[in-house]
Order: sequence, then C-alpha cells, then structure tokens
Amino acid sequence: MINYVLLVSRQAPTREMVRHPHVKGKAKIVQEVSQLALSRRPRMCNFLEYKGRKIVYRRYASLFFICEIGENDNELVTLEVIHRYVEVLDKYFGNVCEMDLIFNFQKAYAILDELVLAGEMQETSRGTVLQATEASDVWEENDQIRAAINEAYFA
Repeated sequence: MINYVLLVSRQAPTREMVRHPHVKGKAKIVQEVSQLALSRRPRMCNFLEYKGRKIVYRRYASLFFICEIGENDNELVTLEVIHRYVEVLDKYFGNVCEMDLIFNFQKAYAILDELVLAGEMQETSRGTVLQATEASDVWEENDQIRAAINEAYFA
C-alpha cells in the first residue's frame, strides 16, 4: 500500500503529497525523507528505510517522486507505479515539466487518483486513465459554461 507520494525538486519545495489520515507529523516526514532522497547519488539504490518504513523513489530530470510503502509491499512494483504515473503525466501534458505540475497541480492529483485508489494500483492502462481524465476535463468545461449561462440569464 502506498501511504503517500511526494514530488520534490532540488530547487523548490515539495509540490505534491497524497493525503492519508494516518500520516502524522507530515512536515517533519516530508523534510527528512526529501533530504534522504536528495542526498543520494544517482547510482545508488532507489529503496531506503526511514524509521522502519520503506521508501521508494525515482528521479526524472530534476524531480524526485518519493513513495512510502508498507513493509510487505514490493519495491519494484512501486517503481512501476511511479513510472506509469510519469508516463501518463507526460502523455497528458505533452512532455511534462515541473511548471506543468506547478500550474496544474489539481490535474496531477486527478491523474494520480485515477491510477491509485486507497494506496493500491487501481488502473494499469494509460489509455483508460487518459480517457477518464479527458472526460473529467470536458465535464468541468461544460459545468463552467452552464454556470456562466445561469449567471447571465438568472442573475
């Protein structure tokens, strides 16, 4: 089970954290886990332990995707989940960069929610995740148009 996902850059603060109710002392965990991952050399293993917890991370360009997983979970599967998330982000944004995630963090959350449900991989198909995300975009756009029409005629 994935307890949380952090998106960390060397230059900027943490960009994303999936909220789970049992994560206590969030700020301290974010700081310490981020420092552990950022201080490791590129050729080092992508798995580490932090206070008896398993941490799995992967670096893409200047971004680090960091997950805490349960003690019985497979680290390689978590690396694949991270990779799938990055693939879907890349496909959705068209060559994703940190700025896309900064200005569209709600979409990054939505895509992660389509992939992971209750800490477990929900959907493995990139196409299905993209279809659901694009359908959500259309629904949101239609909802905004409907609200503008209601405001124009009934306000």
